Amino acid sequence: MKNNSIMSYPLSSGKDGIKIQPDKMEPETLYHCIHQNKIMLVYKDHNEILNCYEIDDDEIVSMVKTSNKDDIEKILEEYIEKENLRKK
Repeated sequence: MKNNSIMSYPLSSGKDGIKIQPDKMEPETLYHCIHQNKIMLVYKDHNEILNCYEIDDDEIVSMVKTSNKDDIEKILEEYIEKENLRKK
């Protein structure tokens, strides 16, 4: 997972829901935000199709909320591997 810090982050969470800005997303890059105590994972594949996943595991959500950026990427990668969510 990489995050291009030059561009503004393409996901934001607010009272009206999650705002996704696909034009600011790099293909095959995983983005995340927390909304209503759930982690939303979003990425744009090489065909420009958005893929969205929701994690509602309280332990993972709590870990992400209290971690720095590098640790969050590691936590999410480990969760994806553990749950076998990676596309083959």
